[in-house]
Amino acid sequence: MTKLKLGDLAEDKPVRLTIELPASIHRDLEDYGRVLAQSTGAPQPVAPVRLIAPMLERFMATDRGFSKARRQAREM
Repeated sequence: MTKLKLGDLAEDKPVRLTIELPASIHRDLEDYGRVLAQSTGAPQPVAPVRLIAPMLERFMATDRGFSKARRQAREM
C-alpha cells in the first residue's frame, strides 16, 4: 500500500477561491486523487478541488521556516 502524506479528508466549511493551475499540476492532482482513493478504499477518485486545501495545510504545517516566522510575529 502506498503511504501518502494525506489521509481521509475532513469536512469543513469551505471558503470559495478561484485559481488557475498549470495543466500539469491539475493532471498530477487527478492522479493523486486516484491513488488516494485506492489507498483509503474510497469508491471514486478524490476530486482535485478537494485535495488543494489539505495539501496546502500539510505543506504549511511542515514548513519549519514558516512556523518559526509565525511564532516570531506573534511574539512581537
